[in-house]
Amino acid sequence: MRLEQLHSVYFLGIGGIGMSALARWFMHRGMAVYGYDKTPTKLTDQLISEGMKIHFDDQVSLIAEDVKSSDKESVLVIYTPAIPKDHQEWAFFREHGYVIKKRAEVLGLITQSLFAVGVAGTHGKTTTSSMVAHLLKVGGVNVSAFLGGITQNYHSNLLIHEEGLEEAVAVIEADEFDRSFLHLHPNISVITAVDPDHLDIYGDDAHIVASFNDYAQLTSAGGELFISANAVSRLDKAKLGEVSIKTYGIDKGDIQAKNIQIVDGVFHFDYTSDLHQISGLELLMPGYHNVENALAAISVALSLGVSDSAIKEGISTFKGVKRRFEYVVKNNQTIYIDDYAHHPAEIDAFLKSVKAMYPNKKVTAVFQPHLFTRTRDFAAGFSESLSLADEVVLLDIYPARELPITGVTSEMLLEAITVPHQMSSKSNLLEDLKKNEIEVLVTIGAGDIDTLVLPIKNWLENK
Repeated sequence: MRLEQLHSVYFLGIGGIGMSALARWFMHRGMAVYGYDKTPTKLTDQLISEGMKIHFDDQVSLIAEDVKSSDKESVLVIYTPAIPKDHQEWAFFREHGYVIKKRAEVLGLITQSLFAVGVAGTHGKTTTSSMVAHLLKVGGVNVSAFLGGITQNYHSNLLIHEEGLEEAVAVIEADEFDRSFLHLHPNISVITAVDPDHLDIYGDDAHIVASFNDYAQLTSAGGELFISANAVSRLDKAKLGEVSIKTYGIDKGDIQAKNIQIVDGVFHFDYTSDLHQISGLELLMPGYHNVENALAAISVALSLGVSDSAIKEGISTFKGVKRRFEYVVKNNQTIYIDDYAHHPAEIDAFLKSVKAMYPNKKVTAVFQPHLFTRTRDFAAGFSESLSLADEVVLLDIYPARELPITGVTSEMLLEAITVPHQMSSKSNLLEDLKKNEIEVLVTIGAGDIDTLVLPIKNWLENK
């Protein structure tokens, strides 16, 4: 189909971070944008304020008459895999012959005429893709970006290139969930991590690895592939396509971060490879894992002609992504950091960085597990990684798209946690925290734990 011929676009699940970026892109192109989502959020409020018409009840009668009465060939329906099979509006569109596509399919259509940079990985892809987009923007590259988080620099999950200028570059966060990234055809690819995840979709680890190998092969012949040195051993190099392959990591890989120092929470390091060296880089977004993400972003920027001086400026001015190592409170008495980590490897990397930055302070971690299947599949890993904190508070599992599984609860993590720990609830968390001495507090999780951030912030600032 030809996207420029569309009159209206209807989103089933418009409030998702990836879906909302697409909605904004179509709105920018002058098309009418409508949508449904299960619950109103700050993001859906923003979309409505931008002119989109959104409702929150699954009722066919609420679908706009403009959508129902338009020529079906001028309407595109985009859905997220999280929409349940018995959704009434989805059934209406299927039964009446509308063109219906997944978000990833549409991303592939939008970017097929652009030079594309795809950033994939079971974790790290949001920060890395946002960093790539920022470095290109600072370097004067005409760039669009479809991101899985709200960048602190641009307060959006979408950047749009200027028409009529030099060839545009599209930066795309390539999501492995539901094998969505297999709809893309990048010229440059990044793979940040290939850890087991989404086993409810893939079944086992072998199928995840196979899917990432399939993604790597989509990189255009003669293109470039940057892979984390920790991830490359899990892939079959014989199946990575006809591309230039470079690995990156801290003190390992073809591209390395050297001379890492932490000064007042700022990570200082040097970028080194056989072909290039940039000394004295300063990364405001903390974390050793973010230094690795920066190596990938710098490598992409260098490949696209960004100068060393622009890269140094871009790294030093990158403010991060909402809910990725985000400082909420930072004063002489208390540090409070919020993070989206929802996999044991992410929690491990996050807490190791927090402990390195605040070695003489007690770290209290509040964690909300995300999905029953993920909690079941990685219970031992969650307990081990959370034990890096000095004390742990667990909330109930956030179910997202899943129904409960008998015997799978947050309590199953408690026994193997080796530091002081307790259960709490969203409604009681503040009162439970008030009983503890708080020095460094971190909230961790991908569910609705973010709704607690403001109340915790207000308490810490006023106590």
